[in-house]
Amino acid sequence: MFGFLGGLTMQNRYSAQRRRHLAAAVTAVLAITVGTGVAAGPVAVAAPVGATATATAAAAAEDVSVPFPVGAKIAGAGATGFLTRSESTDELRWTRYADGSSAPVASPAGGGIDATGTDTLVVGDSAAPHLMRHVTLLDMSVPVADRPAVVVSFDLGSLGATYVQAVGPRTVLAKAPVNGARGEKLLLVTEESDGVHSREVTGLPAGARDFFTDAPAVDGEILVGYEDSDDELGFGGRAVVDLATGAVVETYPAGESGYLQSRLALSATHVAWTQFTEDQGIVYTTVDRKTRAYKRHAVPYTDEYFLGLTGNWLVYGAPSKLTDNGTFPNTRIQAVDLTAGETSEPVPVTDYATSVQAAEDGSLLVRGGTVDQGEGLYKVSSPAPGAEIGVAKVATTGEPTKLTYLGSQVPAVIDFDRDRETELKWRLSRLNADVQLKLTHLRTGQTYIRDLKVRRDYPSAHTFDDTTFGITWQGVLDDLSKNGKSALNGDYAWSFRAVPQNGIGPELKQAGSFRIVRTVKPHDYSDNGSPDLFARDLNGSLWRFDSTYDSNTRKLAPTYQRTAVGPGWNTYDRIESVGNVAGTNVADVIARDKTGVLWLYQGTGDETKPLGARTKIGPGWGVYNHLAGGSDLTGDGKADLVATDKAGDLYLYKGTGSAATPFGARTKLGGGWGGYNQLTAVGNLAGGPAGDLLARDTAGVLWLYLGKGDGTFATRVKVGAGWGGFTELIGFGDANKDGRTDLYAWNKNGPSYFYAGTGNWSAPFAGRADAELLKYAGAAYQHAL
Repeated sequence: MFGFLGGLTMQNRYSAQRRRHLAAAVTAVLAITVGTGVAAGPVAVAAPVGATATATAAAAAEDVSVPFPVGAKIAGAGATGFLTRSESTDELRWTRYADGSSAPVASPAGGGIDATGTDTLVVGDSAAPHLMRHVTLLDMSVPVADRPAVVVSFDLGSLGATYVQAVGPRTVLAKAPVNGARGEKLLLVTEESDGVHSREVTGLPAGARDFFTDAPAVDGEILVGYEDSDDELGFGGRAVVDLATGAVVETYPAGESGYLQSRLALSATHVAWTQFTEDQGIVYTTVDRKTRAYKRHAVPYTDEYFLGLTGNWLVYGAPSKLTDNGTFPNTRIQAVDLTAGETSEPVPVTDYATSVQAAEDGSLLVRGGTVDQGEGLYKVSSPAPGAEIGVAKVATTGEPTKLTYLGSQVPAVIDFDRDRETELKWRLSRLNADVQLKLTHLRTGQTYIRDLKVRRDYPSAHTFDDTTFGITWQGVLDDLSKNGKSALNGDYAWSFRAVPQNGIGPELKQAGSFRIVRTVKPHDYSDNGSPDLFARDLNGSLWRFDSTYDSNTRKLAPTYQRTAVGPGWNTYDRIESVGNVAGTNVADVIARDKTGVLWLYQGTGDETKPLGARTKIGPGWGVYNHLAGGSDLTGDGKADLVATDKAGDLYLYKGTGSAATPFGARTKLGGGWGGYNQLTAVGNLAGGPAGDLLARDTAGVLWLYLGKGDGTFATRVKVGAGWGGFTELIGFGDANKDGRTDLYAWNKNGPSYFYAGTGNWSAPFAGRADAELLKYAGAAYQHAL
């Protein structure tokens, strides 16, 4: 391969028998399992990168169909193929450029594999290459269907040596101690036709030791690093070794040794290495091999870094994953022309990279991605000194680099009668984005907006799996109150704006729609499923309050802003919420003026104007001291009205569902109701066949009357004493959304309470809970309904 294998001075010769045994042993443990090639779809070749970049010969190919394993890094570069390592399983795999076929490469037990920048892989007896004492060189250029050829095996331990680097198909560099000296010797060990030979590299300082390199041989030369043990400060150096002559042709002082830490790079025109400095962090040092001019390139501090040379271009950057969280301004892999002036701007190579490997032809293989061409393997090369740099995609994972929308899992219709909450989900190609999610009610423009930090490696309520983010939505819209407000029924638009946290690629915007539906709810005047409360102030103005319920504290609270219904309501001596009596989809209100005329206000479902113009029902209603509506007492699905006169008789007005005549003729249900000072229709409170009534007597005892479904009631059941202190008892509908009707007990001069319905006739209410609805109004309101 390199044309330098002949004429070496023999220092040690292996026996043929020893060589055969070692080769057989390594072959037995090296499991190269034949795999089936997987062809990926064609990928366009990269355009030249940067303003000064030009395409290389590799970029002239029409298509890229070589697959790159998803979730793998580049681990080795060859002429006919490349080595990858899975990040999740640590599996090594060799893939051929010719046909895209690949096969796993298994390390021997207790051993490891080292790449060389060529089609040769080194199999050794240690997972750490610098500790290998027995190595076998494999030729991976053969088709995947064939077992890789064992080219040669070396017992470096017999030389007292350990492995440094393979520098040819039959040659390795090794280091060995020197008897009685502090330094080490660097050996070229090679197999020739008459056996295995080794010779010492000449021209190194006498105290040189700890030889290392991670750069492949280029044009018959290799760059090695070392520590000078004769130097009082233990400073290191760098040496270029001519592999044909075995002599050092160039040396460079390096400050620190950087043993097994410093990155080395070599090209025809430059040498480069990295070192750590206290003041600048990681510094890339480059030296022009012709002029011996040093340049230092400081980069932002990072624990890991890339360094590579191709021609006169320095390629550098910090490794990152496409899925990394947070913003990293230095994710981009860049190249700078070392022959240009100090003001020369670097050109981008890829938008990020996980791994980089150098090849013996002077090119670099970068596993990363670009927004334009997506994820895969990119070849970076400059074909001749002074040539511009080119970047071409040579293998693909088939994945996008830019943040990509993969679809939604948002129901077309959300039924909040059936579900107390629903999951709204969206899928992205990666979950490391700052997302602003917005749900908008189209009729009113009211919104629900959330800023979500989507991170897959830090699961949250907004992350469902590797590609799915979203929310578990309880059907609320934003409001200055603690729990927001219940979402209105109707059509919605959803939209989100996702900005990649790592800065790779543009922001992503998507939009869609859905609809919320619910059945008509008693006491819901704003079409959002939550009960509303009306309250008349001392000036006669009527106000609407929407309610919200906190399931954690069991508190009933108002939303932030009340809505003015209008003035003039002090002309009425009785106002009642009576459910949907006019045949629309919204509850209605009746009001009796002081002359005894009863009026109907139909609900509109518009929270800004919840009641329409009044319609006259008729006169003669002044004979009643109590009116209560909202319960379907007859089982026909329509809300009915009951009234007690001053004689204590109870009358039923059956609902018709007609706005013109909302109630039928009255039917007397019986007498003996004069002992009650409060009558409340509460809907089907106790799980019976129809709606029910609550009645409070003058001693403050509350009684439950279970509706039979024919307009009559079962024998009353005592709920309990102590209810006399409340100004109003209001059948409030289902405030806590558990499917059962609830009660709101309002005291204009003191605390108010919420009583959740249980559905149990013998104990119809759970323990009382604090109600903040109208809590801070004091005596500002004289009536609530």
